[in-house]
Parts: sequence; C-alpha cells; structure tokens
Amino acid sequence: MEGAFRKIDIDVYDEDVLAEEELYQPNPRGPAEVLSETKQKATAVRSALAKGDVSGALGIVLQNPPYGPHVEEAKNTNMTTLVSILNSTKSSEIPNIVKSLTQDEQDTLMKCLYKGMAMPGWGDLSGSVLLGWHEKLTEVAGTGCIVRVMTDRRTV
Repeated sequence: MEGAFRKIDIDVYDEDVLAEEELYQPNPRGPAEVLSETKQKATAVRSALAKGDVSGALGIVLQNPPYGPHVEEAKNTNMTTLVSILNSTKSSEIPNIVKSLTQDEQDTLMKCLYKGMAMPGWGDLSGSVLLGWHEKLTEVAGTGCIVRVMTDRRTV
C-alpha cells in the first residue's frame, strides 16, 4: 500500500491542464468534406504531374492539408499523393521547386517529411528520398522551418 499514491492521476484535479484539442483551432470542415476535398486534390495532382508541372502539383497537395482527429483516411490519401510527387521528382529539380513554395507550404512539406520518416516501410516511400527532400528544404527554408513544425500542434 506504500506505493498506491503513485497510481493516482493528479492531472484530473488540476484545472490548468489543457486537453490536446484546446491547443489549436479545430478543423472547421467535417471528415466527409475533408476526404472529398483530398480526393479532388489527388485527381488534380495526377493531371498536373501528367503535364510535367511538379511544383504546381506540390502546391496543390500542400494547400489546406487535412489535420486534426477523425480524418485519418484523408491524411493517408494526402500522404499517398505527396509520395507520388516526391518519388517522381529528380533530385536536381528539388531546390527550384522548394523555392517556388510559400513559407506555409514549406512548413507543411516539412511536416509531411517528418510523418514519412516516422512511418518506415510505408508504401513506396524511400528514406533516401525523404532525406534528400529534407536536406534541400532545410537549405532553402532554414532551421526556422524545423522549429515551426516541431511547435505546431496541427499534425498532417
């Protein structure tokens, strides 16, 4: 009985404890709407890649990404679409593509790269592809991009 006090969750009694959903604005779109929009983006990305517009395709997939709870299918669809772009890009083209992105799009790309690194063996995603993109993105966006991604609670 001496160690019983260690099993008490004291955070239940603390009024200042924040819940995960209180740390950022919730996604105003419903899960069905997010999934529908993500599938439309995937179609637009495929057509942009067919035309050879890699930076346009990347911009499409990085704008207004799905985040928050209850949208896992949309997140997976978005990640699959992004992986198809990352794998189809030549390493010599990456710096110019990254430079053409806005700061928000660069931050979202960094979030996706970290998500891909956390999911080994996911689809046809190669670690060398992710690290190559990470290197080029860090050269262009700087370390501030990494700090912004690590402190943002909205996960993709």
